[in-house]
Amino acid sequence: MTPDLRLVPVTLANLDAAIAVRVRPDQEQFVTSVVKSLAEAYVRPRTAWPRLILDGADAVGFLMAFLDIDWNGEGVDFRSGLWRLNVTPGAQGRGVGRFAVSSVAAELRRRGATRMYVTWHPGDGGPEGFYRRLGFELTGEVSGDQTVGVLTL
Repeated sequence: MTPDLRLVPVTLANLDAAIAVRVRPDQEQFVTSVVKSLAEAYVRPRTAWPRLILDGADAVGFLMAFLDIDWNGEGVDFRSGLWRLNVTPGAQGRGVGRFAVSSVAAELRRRGATRMYVTWHPGDGGPEGFYRRLGFELTGEVSGDQTVGVLTL
């Protein structure tokens, strides 16, 4: 893992660096752009937790967690987890994704969560193997067209 990784809130000062975070072209079908994620965070300020991932001064990724969302809209199943993860091509394979997942897990534990959820688009070249290697288990659920995984914290 890169030793100088850290999360910072997205601010006016680093907004352009956040927006510039892109994945490889063959991965674009599996992720949502940072611009759309930030727009969603703007309209969901109580449940979205966007962060820029820095390696020293360089932006190498973006993540957004979801916090206590009403999963089925029925007011009985509130969940938290990793909503978005984008890692730049040059930073992939260097532990940035693992750092992002562990950072969200730590934040959720701090907030009292015992489980961390994630969803992903299934398909060849998608992130399922990454999440499964980190311990996420299939729930058997789908959210839209995405597979749902859970990690016990």
